[in-house]
Amino acid sequence: MKQTPDIRPARGKLGVLTPGLGAVATTMIAGVLAVRKGLAKPIGSLTQMQTIRLGKRTDARAPLIKEFLDLASLDDLVFGAWDPIPDNAYESALKAGVLKREDLEPIADELRAIEPMPAVFDTDYVKKLDGPNVKQGANKRELAEQLREDIRRFKQEHGLDRVVMVWCGSTEVFLRPGPAHQTLEAFEKAMEENDPSIAPSMLYAYAAIMEGVPYANGAPNLSADIPALEQAAIERGVPICGKDFKTGQTLMKTVLAPAFKARMLGLRGWFSTNILGNRDGEVLDDPASFKTKEESKLGVLEHILQPKMYGDLYGDIYHKVRINYYPPRGDDKEGWDNIDIFGWLGYPMQIKVDFLCKDSILAAPIVLDLAIFLDLAHRAGMNGIQEWLSFYFKSPQTAEGLYPEHDLFIQHRKLKNTLRWMGGEEPITHLGLEYYE
Repeated sequence: MKQTPDIRPARGKLGVLTPGLGAVATTMIAGVLAVRKGLAKPIGSLTQMQTIRLGKRTDARAPLIKEFLDLASLDDLVFGAWDPIPDNAYESALKAGVLKREDLEPIADELRAIEPMPAVFDTDYVKKLDGPNVKQGANKRELAEQLREDIRRFKQEHGLDRVVMVWCGSTEVFLRPGPAHQTLEAFEKAMEENDPSIAPSMLYAYAAIMEGVPYANGAPNLSADIPALEQAAIERGVPICGKDFKTGQTLMKTVLAPAFKARMLGLRGWFSTNILGNRDGEVLDDPASFKTKEESKLGVLEHILQPKMYGDLYGDIYHKVRINYYPPRGDDKEGWDNIDIFGWLGYPMQIKVDFLCKDSILAAPIVLDLAIFLDLAHRAGMNGIQEWLSFYFKSPQTAEGLYPEHDLFIQHRKLKNTLRWMGGEEPITHLGLEYYE
């Protein structure tokens, strides 16, 4: 096992930059501001509310995670964003309709003070969204340099000690890694040539890494998960992770599928459909953007159930995913699942799930935790892909050749054992033989 890292203290202000100032980002920011004022609790956040067991069960040591490790305080967070729509955070939160006006009013002045910087944005990559607050440049390299300047200016203007970036923007069209993504030299040349394989989210990831800023990708599109940027992150000592926040329907899949596998119950089919009316739903109404989301959602079951290993149970699954844009529902997403399973002697059974969730309410604490944990990883000298943060993602980023772990409970154990290691404590295996010796 690697030596426990020497973690630099969390002194000073931590900037949290979000490409995207829509429903997810404003819900997170408003929530943090409300918690600071004692108006709400940070429900859903591991960094703020979860404990961590240390040692044996009989030791009765279970401090809060934020008491066990030196995490950035909510009071030290400073928020900034980019967005093609020029609305400030208060106006954007009202339009998103996630939080009630009466919950926004006590923090309205602080929200109004957060105005989005002009975004790097191109309707070729997000076809159902547009706005006037957009950067102009001779090529993509120049746009990336403007983002780097934004980061430096934001840090200086607010007197920040450290900065992290969490992508909260829309899902871009589906792209596969190509020659332009293999090396940093090829990537920078492709930016200068306006290569269409370089999407806006990649420019944000590049800018963050080159400025020494940890980066998390909350959408399913190709972003920092390309060889050029993964290697650049290692060389520059920058933690990165992604991708696609695990919120509603996929969260349920990563809970239920491990249960089927643990009990050796078979699966014939899993049909999933969603209705969603917020900006994300509108963007996903475009087939090219939905293709990106579909790829992220479909890989979950295969990796959990291992059909090549358990062919009799999972070798012939019919798995279908649909997302339907339905404006009246707003941010209140509804996910229906029909699951056809079979048990002893092959007898069929069914499970129906109807999850009426609030998409941004589930995503907001994920954004907060990723910002705080990435800052911790950076101060601990951990660079490159942070697989221990897979807990938060539908499509976890891993080293090349390593399949991602999707089982929510394995992901959770991995996250907590990483925290124990960082704090100089022994990982917990749950073997438990010592209690019976």
